[in-house]
Amino acid sequence: MLRRTNFQHTMAACYLGYITQAIANNFAPLLFLTFQSEFGIPLSQIAALSSINFGIQLVVDFLSARFVDRIGYRACMVGAHVCNTIGIAGLAFFPSLTPDPFAGLLIAVFFYAIGGGLCEVLVSPIAEACPTEKKDAQMSLLHSFYCWGVVAVVGLSTAYFAAFGVGAWRALACLWAIVPLVNIFNFLIVPINPVTAEGEGMGIGALLRTKLFWLLALLMVCSGASELSMSQWASAFTESALGVAKSVGDLAGPCAFALLMGSARMFYAKLSDHVDLTKFMLLSGGLCVVCYLLAGLSRSPVLGLLGCGLCGLSVGIMWPGTFSVATVALRGGGTAMFALLALAGDLGGSLGPALVSASAQLADGSLKAGLLAAIVFPALMILGLVLLRKKYWGVDRK
Repeated sequence: MLRRTNFQHTMAACYLGYITQAIANNFAPLLFLTFQSEFGIPLSQIAALSSINFGIQLVVDFLSARFVDRIGYRACMVGAHVCNTIGIAGLAFFPSLTPDPFAGLLIAVFFYAIGGGLCEVLVSPIAEACPTEKKDAQMSLLHSFYCWGVVAVVGLSTAYFAAFGVGAWRALACLWAIVPLVNIFNFLIVPINPVTAEGEGMGIGALLRTKLFWLLALLMVCSGASELSMSQWASAFTESALGVAKSVGDLAGPCAFALLMGSARMFYAKLSDHVDLTKFMLLSGGLCVVCYLLAGLSRSPVLGLLGCGLCGLSVGIMWPGTFSVATVALRGGGTAMFALLALAGDLGGSLGPALVSASAQLADGSLKAGLLAAIVFPALMILGLVLLRKKYWGVDRK
């Protein structure tokens, strides 16, 4: 099979890879109440689907550090998109093909969770290995496509349901599955450079013995927690603060959050030549603290909503920025580094919303109190960046 020699095609495939991950993570939650009413599944079981999805992704993150280099990036990326296609389309078919509809949903989640986990681990190093200039800008732009994917999934799905009704959700699942289906053929033909020379990538043991790696892992935990603590609760916070319908809450909450997060990533990509990455991340961390204070302490619904929205702007650079810092500060980290940092980010993405939920319950169900507790994550992010600049980065480094 002839392969394209233009690495711009590789970057385009990587962009679609992150859009695919956004579809896998965000489409099914839009249908949770539909699953409950149509299949008669208890809401407690429905809510577990998201936890199972991210739990499987955590396992895939860890295992990827061991098997990706042996199997090869191309085969793994093709496999990831095959799994995503089966899982996303399978939401429409598996519940009707199994005796228990919940079992069918679990099968679909299993497939797209494997695909989503592989995309998360592999897309960034594939893009990093492309012979492009301005690596940190390219990484920030790349990660913005996950945000645009979230905006597309929430916005276009909401418009589809308004036009055709929620009862037509099966056709929409098949339409969304076209995205990973197309990308299967992209990754079969695009050029893919090795992330590190054969035998030169650091292993898991070597990374775990490196102090810098643990600092980078802390930054990833804080990045994931700072982002997900707010984004996972954005819809509920918007509905409770403004008293609007769920469809409006989805658009004003997670959709607006993702839009601003993507804008921040594109903004840094434009300014990368003139701004030190770690300084930009420090400023973002400071803004994130202010946002959580606004959401947690403000008595004004408008200011609370402003804090929620601006939080998307503040966390935009944290995740891709940490990846970019890692590729420069810990050269030779290879596949294991990307996989373990993705694992750390996902761990933070689980810890953050859990802390918000637990803190809210202790405060008699106050979501504001829960969000206020999550301020610990951007605060730790700032402390970690200060330590990174002092010991490993250097104040004059770009």
